[in-house]
Amino acid sequence: MVPLDHVIAFAAAALLIKLIPGPGVLFVIGRALAHGRSTALAGVVGNDVGTFAQAVGVALGIGALLERSALLFTVIKLIGAAYLVYLGVKAFRGRRTQVELGSAKARDQGGALRAARDGFIVGVTNPKNVIFFSSALPQFVDRSSGHVPLQMVAFGFFFAVIAVICDTAWSLISSSARSWFARSPRRLETVTGAGGVTMAGLGVALAASTTSK
Repeated sequence: MVPLDHVIAFAAAALLIKLIPGPGVLFVIGRALAHGRSTALAGVVGNDVGTFAQAVGVALGIGALLERSALLFTVIKLIGAAYLVYLGVKAFRGRRTQVELGSAKARDQGGALRAARDGFIVGVTNPKNVIFFSSALPQFVDRSSGHVPLQMVAFGFFFAVIAVICDTAWSLISSSARSWFARSPRRLETVTGAGGVTMAGLGVALAASTTSK
């Protein structure tokens, strides 16, 4: 049984982490601006499932392995960065197509599963969460209660729930702003391109932070 005071302290730390925009948040914002609400929400689900998978991996010892292997950690960061650049370039290049498709239904047709898949990849390769889970999860467990890996998985689940709430709010706010831009084809093309640039820029920044160390 996870002590309640540990849960409250962890929830506060998790909320603080989610309020600081990182790869997951910027991915959701970029998706909302580039493709609209339903695609962004599907991306939220995929991203936070990937985040929970990270927590489970840390609980099973992957976090300690990444901590010992700088090469493995760098490879994971570069994979996530490259994928973000790919998604950003794809959204930017397709900005005119988005406008020509016209309706939100046409834009999002068949896109939910792809958005969830893309979100999962971004979530499971997010270095910010790996660092947080590796450093924070062990501090909140109660070793006297036993079942330490299970406690860490429970904390990871709490984090994922908080992440879904925060990321959903980000996606709704961003997609609402996009709706205003959608009244003009030129404005819609601009905001779609901006969403792509946001994702690609984030990927470049992650890659640069990796190679500069």
